[in-house]
Amino acid sequence: MAFPNGGLITETNRQYYAGSQGFQVQNLLGETSFKFTFNTNLILGGYSPSSPNYALNNFKLYTSTDGIIYYEYEFAYTLSNNTITLETALAYDSIIVCQLKMLDGGAYGDRDAYGNTVEDNYGSYAYITLNEIINNFEVAYVGDGKLLLNTKKSDIVFHAKRGLQEFSYDTLKSVKAQELTIPPSLSLPMPQDYVNYVRMSWVDRQGVKHIIYPTTLTSNPTETPSQDNKGVPIQDSFNDNIQGTSITNERWNSQNNGIIVNNLNFIQALNGGYYYGYGNGYGYYGERYGLDPQYANINGTFTINEREGKFSFSSDLVGSLIILEYISDGLAYELDTKVPKLAEEAMYAYILHSIISLRSGQPEYVVQRLKKESFAKLRNAKIRLSNIKLEEITQVMRGKSKWIKH
Repeated sequence: MAFPNGGLITETNRQYYAGSQGFQVQNLLGETSFKFTFNTNLILGGYSPSSPNYALNNFKLYTSTDGIIYYEYEFAYTLSNNTITLETALAYDSIIVCQLKMLDGGAYGDRDAYGNTVEDNYGSYAYITLNEIINNFEVAYVGDGKLLLNTKKSDIVFHAKRGLQEFSYDTLKSVKAQELTIPPSLSLPMPQDYVNYVRMSWVDRQGVKHIIYPTTLTSNPTETPSQDNKGVPIQDSFNDNIQGTSITNERWNSQNNGIIVNNLNFIQALNGGYYYGYGNGYGYYGERYGLDPQYANINGTFTINEREGKFSFSSDLVGSLIILEYISDGLAYELDTKVPKLAEEAMYAYILHSIISLRSGQPEYVVQRLKKESFAKLRNAKIRLSNIKLEEITQVMRGKSKWIKH
């Protein structure tokens, strides 16, 4: 369903769910230009599979003469503002279909339009782009009779970006997750838009997550200068220290995490704890009185190697499937970045206060009023985005009637 009279939803059900839109040529002389109205911007790398950048396309173009059998259109055409212009006119009564790439390959031709363009658009109505927020702010707050008589757009863009960064850390749903396999090197590079990690987990055969905690038993040196026999760092021809490999990392990677845990168990037991033996070994953490919670897990450990920009894992996790959850600052994709509509008003309040507070000669009571409004709207955004459901809380609390002994 579409709303042609000014509604916010502009895509048809077919465009949204199936990611496709088609036209039938009505002109007896044929047609060459077709305007597609997806919310998604079409990306053209090459019109033919033989084109070097063909894989960059986020869509495939199909034609049919009977509406039953479709073939991919592989002849020359151009793309501008979602309008496709063919070099050769399509004959009368022919059908042309643009299929956005999707996980199941679409419904036309060889059904091989594989990608996730359609799925990326699902749920997009809940968001507004940063560019739209900037434009809306200009309309609502800048001009005659408004709080901001005149403001440069560059100022609005700067404060909008700063606001999005701050909101991304603790307000917006900005947690991203990557599914990765730990290689024999026991190291994984940080994601391209990484700012900080949220959680690291390995996944078992049932798909259940097991949290991996960072370890304090070792660390990653940021510099590894080579030394002479007196311990003095050696410089190269450019007067910089010659860097070697980290011996600490090599020793840690070569050890078995289970052996390290057992040794710690034995050492702590000798220092006044309680332990017991079985077979030829000692009890693991969690099987004795007085365990240290920071070591009470058998899920492996990880460290952050800032020198190499990688996560390093303990040897018992090699080959494991992990999920890395992390946060970004929301600016990796410039002004097309999505902002939840539930935080839209808080963004406007943040930008307004930031601009007013930096202007000279502004009454302090105005600055303070806008600061309070910004804080209040940010708090409301956090509450809305926390997505608390009473039924879910009730379900959890049903098990809390038991007495818990301390």
